[in-house]
Amino acid sequence: MHKYERIIYWSEQDQKFIVEVPELAGCMADGETAAEALENVETVISEWIETAKAIGREILVPKGKLMYA
Repeated sequence: MHKYERIIYWSEQDQKFIVEVPELAGCMADGETAAEALENVETVISEWIETAKAIGREILVPKGKLMYA
C-alpha cells in the first residue's frame, strides 16, 4: 500500500466514488463503492509511479496529510 494522501468523495455527475491523490498530479480512480475506488487507486498509483520513472518525472515522497491555508 502506498502512503500518499487520498481524498474520496461521491461524484453525482459520474454516479461513482472518486479518489484523488493530491501529491501525484492527475492521479485518480473511481469505483461503484468507496472500497472499490480505494482498491482501484492503488493500481493507478503504481502505474503513475511506473510511468513517471519511465519519463524521468519527479516522484514526490509521501508526506501524509496535506495542510491547506
